[in-house]
Amino acid sequence: MQIAVVEDDDGVGDALVEALGTHGHEAVRMRRGSDLLLGHRGMDAVILDLGLPDADGLQVLRQLRAVSDVPVVILTARDDERSVVRGLRGGADDYLVKPARLAELLARLDVVTQRRRATGPSAAQTVTEGDVVVDLSAREVEVGGALVALTAKEFELLEVLVARPGAAVSRQQLMDAVWGDAYVAISRTLDVHMTGLRAKLGRPGLISTIRGYGYRWGT
Repeated sequence: MQIAVVEDDDGVGDALVEALGTHGHEAVRMRRGSDLLLGHRGMDAVILDLGLPDADGLQVLRQLRAVSDVPVVILTARDDERSVVRGLRGGADDYLVKPARLAELLARLDVVTQRRRATGPSAAQTVTEGDVVVDLSAREVEVGGALVALTAKEFELLEVLVARPGAAVSRQQLMDAVWGDAYVAISRTLDVHMTGLRAKLGRPGLISTIRGYGYRWGT
C-alpha cells in the first residue's frame, strides 16, 4: 500500500517510514496538514498525528473528509477520551495512542483498508442518462448516438459527477478531484470548464447548479 505518514517529529516519522517500508509498503512522509490535503490522492491509507505545526490534526481530518474517504488511522500522544471520541466521530477509521506497537499499527491499517474495500461501491463502467452515454473505461461520451469531444479536464469533471448520480458534489470536491487542490473552491477555472462541458453536452438541466455549493448530475 501507499501510505501517507503525517508526522512532524522527524524521529517518529522516519521510524514509521522505515518500518512500513520493511513490510512492503510505500510510505510518503508529510510534515504538515496542508501536505496531506494537497497530496492525499493516490494514497491507500493515512497515518495522522494530531499535533501538527500548521493546524490541529482534527481540523485537517475534517477538511480531508470533505473531499476523500481514504482510510485514516490517528496516531497521537493525546490519550484523553474527548480527543478519541472527536477523532472517531470526525471521520477517523481508528485511533492509536503513542507509543504504539508496530505489529498492532500494521494490523489496524490492514483492517481499515480491507473494510473500506469491502464496503466501497463497485464503479459502473458505463453511465447512461437519457441519450447521453458516458463510457468511463474508454473515456468517451456519446450524445444522441454521436461522439462528443471533451478535453481531459472536462471528462474528469464529468467522471466525478456521474460517479454520484443525483447527489450534490461540492466545488471543493471537484477542484480536489480534478486539480488536486482541496483549498481552491472559488477558482474561475472550474466555472470555465463546467461551462464548456455543459455546452458540449447540449442537454440543459443534465448538470444542475446547487447555488452556493456545487453541482449535481442527473435530471
